[in-house]
Amino acid sequence: MEKQTSGTEALGRRQPISEERVGGLAGLARVAEAAALAPYEAMMATIGEAAVAAPDFAEAGQAAAESSYFNDVYLLAPVGYFVLAFDTTILQMNVVGADLLGLSRAAPGQVPFRQFVAPRFHDDFDRFVRQALNSAQPERCDLQMLRARNQQGFPVTLRASADASGQALRVVVELAEGKTAALERSEERFRRIVHCAEEGIWEIDASARTSFVNPKMAHMLGYTIEEMLDQPLVAFMDDEGRAILERNIARRQRGAAERHEFKFLRKDGAELWVTLATNPIFDGDGGYLGALALVSDITATRASTELIWQQANYDSLTALPNRHMFQDRLAQEVKKARREGVLLGLLFIDLDGFKQVNDSLGHDQGDLLLAEAARRIGACVRASDTVARLGGDEFTVILTGLEQISAVERIAQAILARLERPFTLGMAQPSVTASIGISVFPSDASSPEALLRNADQAMYASKQGGRNRYSHFTPALQKAAQARQQATVDLRSALAELQFELYYQPIVNLRSGQIERAEALLRWRHPQRGLLAPAEFLPCAESGGLMMEIGDWVFRQAARQARLWQDELGPGFQVGINQSSAQFRGDTALYVGWLEHAAALGLSPRSLIIEITEGVLLDGAAQVGERLRELREMGLQVALDNFGTGYSSLAHLKHFGIDLLKLDHSFIQHLAHDSGDLAMCEALILMAHKLGLRVVAEGVETAAQSNLLELAGCDFAQGYVYAQAMPAQAFSALARQGLPRPGQAL
Repeated sequence: MEKQTSGTEALGRRQPISEERVGGLAGLARVAEAAALAPYEAMMATIGEAAVAAPDFAEAGQAAAESSYFNDVYLLAPVGYFVLAFDTTILQMNVVGADLLGLSRAAPGQVPFRQFVAPRFHDDFDRFVRQALNSAQPERCDLQMLRARNQQGFPVTLRASADASGQALRVVVELAEGKTAALERSEERFRRIVHCAEEGIWEIDASARTSFVNPKMAHMLGYTIEEMLDQPLVAFMDDEGRAILERNIARRQRGAAERHEFKFLRKDGAELWVTLATNPIFDGDGGYLGALALVSDITATRASTELIWQQANYDSLTALPNRHMFQDRLAQEVKKARREGVLLGLLFIDLDGFKQVNDSLGHDQGDLLLAEAARRIGACVRASDTVARLGGDEFTVILTGLEQISAVERIAQAILARLERPFTLGMAQPSVTASIGISVFPSDASSPEALLRNADQAMYASKQGGRNRYSHFTPALQKAAQARQQATVDLRSALAELQFELYYQPIVNLRSGQIERAEALLRWRHPQRGLLAPAEFLPCAESGGLMMEIGDWVFRQAARQARLWQDELGPGFQVGINQSSAQFRGDTALYVGWLEHAAALGLSPRSLIIEITEGVLLDGAAQVGERLRELREMGLQVALDNFGTGYSSLAHLKHFGIDLLKLDHSFIQHLAHDSGDLAMCEALILMAHKLGLRVVAEGVETAAQSNLLELAGCDFAQGYVYAQAMPAQAFSALARQGLPRPGQAL
C-alpha cells in the first residue's frame, strides 16, 4: 500500500458518496471527504442526484427521518444546501447555507429564499424555480445574492431540482469565487479537526493494516506517524489483544459498530489502556474497506480504578485476598462443589502467641511475621486453593475439589509443621504455633456462612484443647458455640437488669488481726441458675467482648463501697479489684474516668488496688511497663495476684514497680514447720520486703497456716480460715464485731 502524507488523503481513499443513507461519524466523514477531495463536478452531480432520488421514507415519522438524513449527509458540505417550499420559504439549510445568508440554522423562521436574491435577478430566479419544479434534471442559474439590504451582492451559481416527494425544492448554492477556493477551505477545516483533535483517530484497511493515524494517536503510542503507517494492527498488541482482535474482526466486517476498552502496547513496552469507538467502512457496493476508530486514553483512570479494586479485595500487608474477596470466592466454590458433587474443605487458622511477639518486638516485626506466615501457609496448598487473611492473625484456606477428608488433614498438618518453625526477624527468632479449625462441605454445612462459622468454632476448640493442633467441627462444638452465644446475650441482659453483685473477702493484717482490706469478687445472680461464680461466666464475657463494660461496673460499685467503709471502718481501708489482661490493655481514658469517679466520691486513688495476674506482665513487656507507670502516676496501687503460678520472677517485680505481692494458695496449702513450702514462703517474703513490697498470703485455710505465716513475717492473709466472700452488709457487720481467732467458727 502506498503511504500517504496527508491525513485527509488517508480519509479520502475510503469510499465515494452514494445515495445510501450513512450514519454517525462514518457518514459525516464520507460527506466531508467527498466535498474536500472528490472531483468537484462529480460531487455536485452526486448532490443533485441525491436531491432528485431522495430516499423513500415511510409516511409515519417521515419528517424526523428526512431531517436526520439531511443532517447526516449535507450538514457539513462545503456549499450551501437548502430545502425550500414551493413559495421558496426556507425549510432546512446546512451550516454553509446559514452562514451565507446570516440566518440561524436551528430556527430560520418563515423566511423566503427569494428575498436574498438581488432584485434585478428576481425574474431569472422565478424562471429558474419553475423550470426546476417541472424538470427531471437539475437546473442551473447564475445570479447575485444579498446577505441583507443595502449590502453589496455576491455572485453564485444555483443548482436545483424538485424533491422526489413532490413537496419541496432542493437548492445547492455555490459561490462564484472558484471551486478551488471552496475545496481548499473545506480541506483546511477537516485537516484542522483531525490534526488538533484531543482523541486519537486510527484508520485500518481491510487487511487490518494502519492506513491513517492523527498526531494524537501516534503520540499516545510513542511512535511517529511514519512509523505507524502500513503497520499491521497486531504490531501494537500483546497475545491477549491479538486473540480479541481475531474474535471481533468478523463482527466488524458484518457492519457492527463497537465501543469497548482495549489494551495496546506503547513503543517503550508500557501498557496503553483506551476506549475504542469503532465504525466499519464500506464502499458503494457494500464491500468492507476497513474501520475508523476514535481512541481515548484511559490508562490513568483505569490504574486508579484497579488500585481501588485492589484495596477493596486484597490485604495490603500479605497481598492475600481479604475478607470481602474470601467471602465471594467461598460462595462461588460452594456452588461449584454442589454442582460437581465434590467435597470442599475450609480451614480457619489463628496464630498462637502472635500478640506476645507483636508487643515485645513491635508492630513492624509483627507485620513481617504475618507476611512470612502467609507465605508458609500458601506453600502448603495447591494453586487452585485460596488462602485469605481475614484480619489480625486470622487466616483461612479454601480447599477445592476434594475426594477424601484425609487430604484436608494432611494440609492442616503441613501448615502446623511449617508455622511452628522459628521466624527470623532481625536478631530475634520468635516462634508461634497455630490453632486450626476444619469444616467440610457438605457434611458440616451447606452454606458459605455456616461453613465459616463452623470452622471458627472448630478453631476455638483447638485453642481450648491446648493450641498447636487442628480440630474438626462436630455437633458438640455447634452446641457449645450456641451456648456461648446465648451466654453473651444473657450477660448483656445481666448488665442492663442489674443482675451482677459484688461479694467481698476480708484481708486480715496478721500482726493486728484486724480486717484492713477487702478483695471485690464478682457474682452473677442468674434468674434460673442462681448465684454463679466468675469461672462460670467470665470466659464467655471475654469472648463476647463484654469485659470492659463489666469491669467498669465493678470498679464504680467497689469505689462506692470503699467510700462507705472508709467512713465506717477508718480512712485507710482499701479494696482490691481484679483486672483481666483485656481490661489492663484498655484505653488510658478508662482509668481517667475511674479516677474522676473516685474524686467525685471524695475517695483517694490509693484506696483502690488493681489486681493483675502474672500472665499480664508477660503480655507485651513494653506496653505493660507503660501502663503500670501511668497507674502509679495516677496514685493507684497494683497487686500481683497468684504469684508463683506463672513465669514471672522477683526481677519482674522490681522492673514493673509492683506494690503488693499475693502468694498463690499452692504455696500455703502444705505449710508445716519442716516443709520446703515454708522455707520457700519465708524466702519470698524476705526478698519481697527487700524490694519494698508487702505480701498477702492467699488461700489460708487453717490456724496453723496462719500462725506460720505470721512467724514468717507475712503482712496480710485471706482465706476460709478467716471468712469466705460475702455481701457488703455482712462484711460490714463482721468488720465491726472483729474476727475470732483462726480456727474458731464465725
